[in-house]
Amino acid sequence: MKAVRFDQYGEPAKVITVDEVPLPEPGEGEARVRITATPVNPSDLLYVRGYYGGLEAHFPAPIGFEGVGTVDALGPGVKDISVGRRVSVLNSKGGNWAEYTVVPARDLIPVPDDIPDEQAASFFINPASAIVMVRRVLAVPRGEWLLQSAAGSEIGRMIIRLAKHDGIRTLNVVRRREPVPELKRLGADAVIVSTDGPIDEQVRDIVGPEGVKYAIDPVVGETGTQMFKALHEEGRLLVYGSLTGEPIRIGEDPRYILAGRRSLEVFWLGYWLTTLDDTARRQLADGIVALMREGIVETSPGSAFSLDEVAEAVAEAETIGRKGKVLLVPGNQ
Repeated sequence: MKAVRFDQYGEPAKVITVDEVPLPEPGEGEARVRITATPVNPSDLLYVRGYYGGLEAHFPAPIGFEGVGTVDALGPGVKDISVGRRVSVLNSKGGNWAEYTVVPARDLIPVPDDIPDEQAASFFINPASAIVMVRRVLAVPRGEWLLQSAAGSEIGRMIIRLAKHDGIRTLNVVRRREPVPELKRLGADAVIVSTDGPIDEQVRDIVGPEGVKYAIDPVVGETGTQMFKALHEEGRLLVYGSLTGEPIRIGEDPRYILAGRRSLEVFWLGYWLTTLDDTARRQLADGIVALMREGIVETSPGSAFSLDEVAEAVAEAETIGRKGKVLLVPGNQ
């Protein structure tokens, strides 16, 4: 079968290859899935660059943490899933950028027939992150302001719609002015452009001098630093990514570390999921289905590429101003 892999950390366009590898066989408690579609997520590309948390690649390393497909074969001891079932595939070790993958059967989520492949391919990571961060980790109350950066991203759009649904006001940071009208149509209460001036000053011009109590940031660097400065004295900044790879500087001004109870927290979906039992996982998946049917955590469809076109897919995924989630579709050969 064909599989996308890399044999050293580096820029994806330079280190990824499409290889012919043996068809994997499922072991005890595992299932083999024929992949229908798999997204090109920022986490995939961070992993190839060697910046994805504590996950260490073992070369030649497979890629792809998410996708949708059909169960093709079962290993011994698998009882709760059947061959032919359409499933969302969570692949904690990577490997969904391939024609087939093998994962623990526990990491397969049955997908209802009315959820199309372009949504099912990105069924879990972004929707679950948005729901858990807003509703469970921060538990933002109705009527409060929620500040977020990278608001034009797919998960940023989900957070805007989810917050609107839950009665939360959003203040959204973008780098360019072009997406501002679209985000307001989605329900954003306010949008600020980071190049117009310091984020913290723009935030206080909108919400008042006390700042915001809740903030979410996947960018860090100078953006994260300014968002921390925008916090209320009891505010919380939740970081769930590191798109710049640069540090947040919170010690430069003692006002922000020696007064109040501001906090900087980290959210890692993979770690958080390990705290859930099977019942809680099913409840989360059911909640995603319900919100996806309402269009709240849906993913904007983008271009589709074959595995042989993975270099073009990566370039498209990293294009500034791109609209929609880029997909790899193994069947498009």
